[in-house]
Formats: sequence, structure tokens, C-alpha cells
Amino acid sequence: MLRGLLTGFFLFFTLHILAAENTDSHKSSFSVPVTLDRLEAAIEAKGMHVFARIDHAAGASRVDMTLRPTELLIFGNPKVGTRLMQESQTAGLDLPLKALAWEDAEGQVWLTLNTAEYVASRHGITGQQETIRKMTAALDAFARTATTAGQ
Repeated sequence: MLRGLLTGFFLFFTLHILAAENTDSHKSSFSVPVTLDRLEAAIEAKGMHVFARIDHAAGASRVDMTLRPTELLIFGNPKVGTRLMQESQTAGLDLPLKALAWEDAEGQVWLTLNTAEYVASRHGITGQQETIRKMTAALDAFARTATTAGQ
């Protein structure tokens, strides 16, 4: 029994660390909807495309369940994403990119995104270092704009 508990704890701890290494989370000064409104505006201002916005809390409500505010924005730039998929078509599993705005149990709003490095690593993309570097910088700038007052 102790072995099972230890194994379970180890797996949970390992998955938690991997999730933290593969995502960037930014504290937001705004509500979930306002955070995504700001993110959407920043993305569109750079000529990128917003494909969809999904309100997970509204979906939960439709099946008589509750969920703290949680919204997903799906966005990208086909010119950039296509380069990655030309090297590894399975990158299409993670492209277009996604950003999740969510409220934790204490009422703090967060914006969480997969890192560009994670997408590249997950799909064995090694020949697009400059593209990944630019994606990383853009995602960080978008997140700061969406979550920080005065941006």
C-alpha cells in the first residue's frame, strides 16, 4: 500500500513539474473576460488571427455544473504555424496556439499558455530556432499586454 501511495505521489509530482515547465502563467490584474479581450486586441493588432473563443464556465452551466471563470482563446498566424507543420505535421495538434484565462480558488485570474519551446520539443522541431525565439517573445509580449495595467 505504501508503495502504491508513493508511486501515485511521484507521478502526480512529476506531471505537475512537467506541466509547469511546459506552460507560462501570468497573474492578471483583470477579470477573465477582460484579460482575454485585451489578449485578443493585442493579437489582432499584430495581424494575427483569432479562430475561436470558448467559455468553459458557460459550457459547464449548460450541463448544470459550476466552474470558476475559465475561457480559452485559439489564435495564430498561418504563415508561422505552417513553417512548424512543414517540419512536423503533428505540430497541428498544438497549433493554432491557445491561451487559457482562468480564476483560481482565491479569485486570482491567470493567463496560461504552452511555451513555444514545448510545442517544438513535443513535435521534434529542430530547424526552426529563430521562429521559436520570435514566437516566445511575441507570446510573452501578448501576455504582458493582456494581464498588466498600463500596457
